[in-house]
Amino acid sequence: MGYVAIRGGEQAISQAQGLLEFLRARGGSEASLDHEMISSQLWALHSRALSEGGIYDPKLASLAIKQSGGDMLEAAFYLRAYRSTRPRLGQTPAHTTSKMRVIRRISSAFKSVPGGQMLGPTPDYVQRLFRIALLEESGDALKEITQEWLSDLPADELPDTFPKVVDALREEGLLAPTEPVDHEPFDITREPLVFPLPRSASLATMARAETGSILTLAYSNMRGYGDVHPTVAELRVGYVPVELPHPVTGELIEAGEVLMTECELVAMHYKDDKDSLPVFGLGYGACFGHNEVKAISMAVLDRAMQKGSATGADNPSEDQEFVLLHIDGVESMGFCTHYKMPHYVTFQSDLDRLRAAQESHQSEAPVS
Repeated sequence: MGYVAIRGGEQAISQAQGLLEFLRARGGSEASLDHEMISSQLWALHSRALSEGGIYDPKLASLAIKQSGGDMLEAAFYLRAYRSTRPRLGQTPAHTTSKMRVIRRISSAFKSVPGGQMLGPTPDYVQRLFRIALLEESGDALKEITQEWLSDLPADELPDTFPKVVDALREEGLLAPTEPVDHEPFDITREPLVFPLPRSASLATMARAETGSILTLAYSNMRGYGDVHPTVAELRVGYVPVELPHPVTGELIEAGEVLMTECELVAMHYKDDKDSLPVFGLGYGACFGHNEVKAISMAVLDRAMQKGSATGADNPSEDQEFVLLHIDGVESMGFCTHYKMPHYVTFQSDLDRLRAAQESHQSEAPVS
């Protein structure tokens, strides 16, 4: 594809960038959006930035949202660009969400699960009706809500974490035992995607995928372009402790925690091998932030691609290459917006061919 080098136009480009600042500031509000405003009041948007940006830095995620004007594709681009400049200082051991400090935990597979259902913060049961009072909500009103909730906290503390539902299924022999990982986790930030890929590469790619893209492909499978009809064994949201080896003793120490959403779903899974015991198939999804739609969609596609790898992909959502190359928001946006670049050479070639075709058609047309 040919491009034409552009010379000049620096003043126009500078003015275009200045207009973006004008659009951001034209409201004239005395209170500029700060990090805490964005992360707390726009928590869903903030979680998407953390997840799709592929780096856990809450403050920079807020900055990315503010600087991009709320454009989540641009926000993810800012975070990815920043991440690429950071040195890699070390590597943590594999973490387990069994240590998650849970704020929400439900199971649609069982009415009663070990530890009980914990609804936590969720809009699932909210009527989608406008609360007009929010248009003129004051800072004092926010403080009152906060103080009211803090004063009503139960005296008895919640447990640090909850048992895993899938562990109970494994104990009953209804789920295949965990298979040992015989390879290093695939690093999608350093290695190109050369298919077929290990499951770790699929999970890592989906973990930072654009939410709408991954939902679209998972929804196609749910609608019938696939045969994964899952049940959510457990969906949990909470803070996972990050453990690092001590530089002197080598013992694991907790360096912090990250907010994550995790989904483990089960689906009927029959093998052609008659000697194998029938068990449920497991689909897994996990991402930074609080984003349940993404975690569930990721788990559906994980299960679908496992099925496609074993028996052949009959649908797009089961094809590893199709899925993984079409769910990254930054890459998709980049290819889409590159069409705004000058394509004078290629279009001139198209014009020449079209005019030649028209002349040929006119010369061959019968004369009445």
